[in-house]
Amino acid sequence: MDSLDHLPIFRKRSLTGRMWIRLMRWIAQHFPANSIRVYALRACGFVIGDQVYIGPGLVLSTPNSDNSCMLVIEDRVSVGPGVSLILSSHCNHSRLNAIFPPVNGTVTLKKDCWLGAGVIVLPNVTIGEASAIAAGAVVTSSIEPHTLAGGVPAKPIRKLKHG
Repeated sequence: MDSLDHLPIFRKRSLTGRMWIRLMRWIAQHFPANSIRVYALRACGFVIGDQVYIGPGLVLSTPNSDNSCMLVIEDRVSVGPGVSLILSSHCNHSRLNAIFPPVNGTVTLKKDCWLGAGVIVLPNVTIGEASAIAAGAVVTSSIEPHTLAGGVPAKPIRKLKHG
């Protein structure tokens, strides 16, 4: 899972494709069974590893119209309830676009990491292998492997022992 070379070139989606993505995102957020939530994320074209847990209430901010953003969740990752993964951030049709340009990117959750309840992860962030993010944290920059991080914005609290 270290390479994204196998992914399709980013392109605009058809109306049917946009509707499919919207439906799958809704299922990933609301469906009671974890296996179906994981299936729905894979059906959106995201890379999801084995033994992944996606808690209920996942918020996934990504455009329906194209596949310019990517979510990579590696093996044995646990995503707590109410987590927000922000792959795309923009102020829509506001004149503020001149000040705050749109950001489209990738969120990568490396093997064995854990996101506590209500964590927010912003675009172009990687959570390192076997790291834990405390509940309610806002992750604005990448977190090193084997690190406990928390706060707003999230900062390293301590290193974790290799298990």
